[in-house]
Amino acid sequence: MSTPSLNPLPRLIFASRWLQLPLYLGLIVAQGVYVFLFLKELWHLIHDANNLTEQGIMLIVLGLIDVVMISNLLVMVIVGGYETFVSRLNLKDHPDQPEWLSHVNASVLKVKLAMAIIGISSIHLLKTFIAAGTLGVPLCGTEDAFGNLCTTVTADGVMWQSIIHGLFILSAIGIAYTDRLMSSATANAGHSTSGRPQH
Repeated sequence: MSTPSLNPLPRLIFASRWLQLPLYLGLIVAQGVYVFLFLKELWHLIHDANNLTEQGIMLIVLGLIDVVMISNLLVMVIVGGYETFVSRLNLKDHPDQPEWLSHVNASVLKVKLAMAIIGISSIHLLKTFIAAGTLGVPLCGTEDAFGNLCTTVTADGVMWQSIIHGLFILSAIGIAYTDRLMSSATANAGHSTSGRPQH
């Protein structure tokens, strides 16, 4: 099948999608930075395992999970975004092709990103809840804070983080519901067109 010839202006507009390529390459660099951060935290966990409390180990492990989930989010944006908005990757029949990439589009990518953000927010909220046991201890950096007996967690901070997490969930539900309505409308329009009598 031959590629249709485009006029100069449409060809320029269509080719402008390649301006996104440096953005995706930049995200790949960011992924490399997260790999370095993961290895750094993993070394800290192994090296200081004897001196860490159970809560300290749990917080570091949650931090590692947080880095992995953000890395997964980067992969979805890089691979899915490039496939959707720039150019085909031609991964059909490739043994390592992600299952979700075979039916990815802007709507599917948007829902998956929303769910990934909720997962990341959940990890941050769990870390805050674990650290909430230090509520009432002087804040780090204040005059009455001394030694290791200080905290960065406040009751207002916990409340607002919980509210923001709830808003993330509501936003994801709204995005998924809107996508479902649009998909249903598209399917109904297709059925109406296919069921129209031919003259």
